[in-house]
Amino acid sequence: MTEALAFELPVPDLSAWRAGNTGVEGVWHFDSGQSGRSVMISALVHGNELCGAWALKGLLEAGVKPRRGQLTLILCNLAAFDRFDPANHDASRFVDEDMNRQWQVDRLASGSTLERRRAAALRPFVERAGWLLDLHSMHERAAPLLLAGMQPRNLALARRLRAPEHVVVDAGHKDGVRMRDFGRFGELDPEGEDAATRSLLLECGFHGDLSSRVVAEDMCVRFLEAAGTLDAEALQHALPGWLQSDAPRQWVLEVTGPVVARSDRFRFTQAFQGLELIEQAGTVIGWNDTEPVTTLYDDCVLVMPSVRQARAGVSVVRFARRRPL
Repeated sequence: MTEALAFELPVPDLSAWRAGNTGVEGVWHFDSGQSGRSVMISALVHGNELCGAWALKGLLEAGVKPRRGQLTLILCNLAAFDRFDPANHDASRFVDEDMNRQWQVDRLASGSTLERRRAAALRPFVERAGWLLDLHSMHERAAPLLLAGMQPRNLALARRLRAPEHVVVDAGHKDGVRMRDFGRFGELDPEGEDAATRSLLLECGFHGDLSSRVVAEDMCVRFLEAAGTLDAEALQHALPGWLQSDAPRQWVLEVTGPVVARSDRFRFTQAFQGLELIEQAGTVIGWNDTEPVTTLYDDCVLVMPSVRQARAGVSVVRFARRRPL
């Protein structure tokens, strides 16, 4: 039985911001009229990830508008959010299926589930964006993680942002494409840095922790300044208290592969919190039904271990190698 974690973060009231200003529910778009990047910040890809919703609500309430380029803010899976219950928060992760596995042309075109239809409605805004920050949170209490994909340009941006401490390099999931890997975002680096997109997915911590909102707000400020959307002084004036201290150092976690559950009976040998460094290869860290799961190399880092969604075919932890960024 998985421990029920208490929720400290209240549910944001989004009623004033649901309509958007684009004709698509939950989508806000602002154009400065000046040359600059097309920047997008998204939240609620999963309906139980409140920290991003709080951050976007704060940006809208503060009247943040781009001084250069364009800014799009998207509250993605509002239908799942509407079902949110802190006593059963996993139930509002999605309605029909995980929205962050549907970003493939055939799935978007099928319209066979609520999440695919919603993603298809958001697709034009995603395709127009050049820089993307996708705000998420975690099933368990853990330190924030910035997912940079496989593109060196995203890793360079993570270094420039100076937070959080841990940056994950991974190829995504076999069961579907994430929004941060869709279309141009998933392409290898083209010639010329300015021609390339940027896309980062931030895991802000546990869904219900107040600190997850702080992490989301801090990264919004860093991302908007790095994109040139607003300068530091304007951001400080509009969003006082959002910017936090830089990480003392940054580590790259290069994911080598997932551990995939065979059933809902998967269990770990202890209550891992994530980012544990297992010194010796061959160490047993869990049981996949009756088969022991062991680390594959020395100094193996455990990334986002969780059995809350455990069932056949679901990744319950990923192994990674660590190096300084």
